[in-house]
Amino acid sequence: MLLDLQLANRDFFAPYEPERPPEFFTLEGQRGWIAAPDRERWLILDGDAAAGFVGLGQIRRGPLQSAVLSYWVDAAHNGRGLATRAVAEIAAHAFGALELHRLEAGTRIDNHASQRVLEKNRFERIGVARRYLLIAGEWVDHVLFQRVAA
Repeated sequence: MLLDLQLANRDFFAPYEPERPPEFFTLEGQRGWIAAPDRERWLILDGDAAAGFVGLGQIRRGPLQSAVLSYWVDAAHNGRGLATRAVAEIAAHAFGALELHRLEAGTRIDNHASQRVLEKNRFERIGVARRYLLIAGEWVDHVLFQRVAA
């Protein structure tokens, strides 16, 4: 299911994600990605249909108690509020059951839809990270957001 979404949206996600090795787009590659330590991942559903992914990575304990939030919704399901609802649920889980103190997320400067998802979920813009992520062979600036537990 997740592999099918990744394959169907490979070109759609290309401007926003780092380049992936060919193995990433295999069943074994997806299993490894899902099972990676220090991460939690969930499938976003639209009814019974798989529509995207939301996850927490780089989960840190000790005095930091933080994680990096990531999410995407496939092209066919964009604009329905699925990412906004998924981020709300995962933020509640992160600050509740996981007892995290801080969530962080970044978006390309021109990804206004993703920034709106974060703003609707009470993330605050904390700055611009210049040349933050290597995408399609180019270091791309990102806007960084955070949300701290109440």
